[in-house]
Amino acid sequence: MAVQGSEKSSRRGRRSTTMDGMPFNDMPWWRWRANVRSALHMLSDPVFQTECWLAGHEGYGDVTDAVYRLVEDTWLDNWSAEKYVGTVFRDSGEAALVDVAVLRVLRIMHQVGADAPVSAYLEHHGWAEAVRAAREAHVRLALNDGDDPEARPRPLAVLARLTAF
Repeated sequence: MAVQGSEKSSRRGRRSTTMDGMPFNDMPWWRWRANVRSALHMLSDPVFQTECWLAGHEGYGDVTDAVYRLVEDTWLDNWSAEKYVGTVFRDSGEAALVDVAVLRVLRIMHQVGADAPVSAYLEHHGWAEAVRAAREAHVRLALNDGDDPEARPRPLAVLARLTAF
């Protein structure tokens, strides 16, 4: 008897197994998605920003690190997330939310400087709106991946383990 495909195939709309809650392999460029999600998660959580970034806790990087993860592989600082629908983002809705978040965060980064202290970002008049945009994108991506958007951001060492395969 020949089998013509697996019932568990992610190509049939089912989620593959997860790694620490994050879908493994159900998006072609899932490592890029993991980096974008990590950045959006940190950029979207003002309590985390105060308790970790502002307090200088090790293991989470800083605002600049988060922005770098957001745009490093994807070049979202140069073109729209729409370019990655089907590879990094599931649909145009995710892409549109990511685009808004990227633009708001980058505008502030360019105004205060990449080497500015964390406090310069958090005190910027547009930061609350950037956080809100990152939150909308983070929640959408987390829910679409079957994750809890309210979970605390993971340390960068965990992200490195998740994407090291």
